[in-house]
Amino acid sequence: MSPADSTPRLVRTRTLRSEGVTDRQLRREVESGRLVRLREGAFCAPSVHPDYVEAGRHRGRVACISALRRRGVFVLETPRLHLHVEPTASRLRPLAVGHRVHRRHLVCAPHPDALEVEPLDALRDAIVCQPPRAAVASIDSALHLGFIGSDDLPDLFRALPKSLAVLRPLIDPRAESGPETLVRLILRSLRCAAVPQVEIPGVGRVDFLVDGWLIIECDSEAHHGGWESQRADRRRDLAAASRGLTTLRPIAEDAMWHGDVVRSAIAGLLEARVLQKQDKSTRNG
Repeated sequence: MSPADSTPRLVRTRTLRSEGVTDRQLRREVESGRLVRLREGAFCAPSVHPDYVEAGRHRGRVACISALRRRGVFVLETPRLHLHVEPTASRLRPLAVGHRVHRRHLVCAPHPDALEVEPLDALRDAIVCQPPRAAVASIDSALHLGFIGSDDLPDLFRALPKSLAVLRPLIDPRAESGPETLVRLILRSLRCAAVPQVEIPGVGRVDFLVDGWLIIECDSEAHHGGWESQRADRRRDLAAASRGLTTLRPIAEDAMWHGDVVRSAIAGLLEARVLQKQDKSTRNG
């Protein structure tokens, strides 16, 4: 099932009536909690996530960063709810403090009853709403997860401001997480030879092999939180060291929020390696 296929939808009073539900039965369903009233003439199931309920109550749809986050696509965390409402919509209910409303014309027309915008529109707004490096990470993640396809990229960039075309050459769907993309962009800025997803005999597949000697693994609590995972990682590091390889493991939150610290650490290792080579060359000369 594609992300669009599983989009929550509201149900309208006229639909319920066409199925034989009377006004009295409808009131009972709402009073019992088996149906949630979004607004006059529109309802949803109680199992629908609160973000979609909030969107429906404002005659809108979950959009942008909020839609991507609900679908597992990487975004920089934010507590704000992003909604899309039609540009002509008026007399909206007051929004909670911090919520963001998007009013532009959509690229892809959603189902009239959908409580979420289509993937291309969600990603388009998330690119504009985030810093460029996070925007690239969101695109990588969307491609890697199949939220959009590579054939959607031309339409995506046509819908974006022309100034953001510079992001397109930076996209690499091989990244398996947002922090991996962020670290890859740091490595690119350092102008080193970084190869992603390299299989090293005796070690396994690593996130990056830099200049043939430095392994960088992007660790997150989700995949490296338990002791068993950490023990396996340490044994991989020992195996790498026996082959003359150095391993650096920046954590995801540093890649996301403290990129300067991660960059400084990588730059320090690269510079030390150069100095070692120079010193060895001098001694041998």
